[in-house]
Amino acid sequence: MLIIECPFCGSRDEREFDYGGLAKPPRGRIAEVASDREWLDYLLIAEEQGEIAEEYWWHVRGCGEWIKIRRNTLTHDIESPEGASRS
Repeated sequence: MLIIECPFCGSRDEREFDYGGLAKPPRGRIAEVASDREWLDYLLIAEEQGEIAEEYWWHVRGCGEWIKIRRNTLTHDIESPEGASRS
């Protein structure tokens, strides 16, 4: 079980959160200029993150805020929690 440090509420059990997916760079103009295949790849194909993955988590059973964390995929150690806008 993960303990996630919510920047708004403090340390919380992962069961209070819903996973929001990998944090990707802003899409910029890709939606306007990409082929259908490139757009699907952007949306659906996860890029290799290595040991450190940046992820969005929604504190749905707490403050309701989105946070972004950096998680070591081998040890599940979490660093750098921060508030994140997910609109």
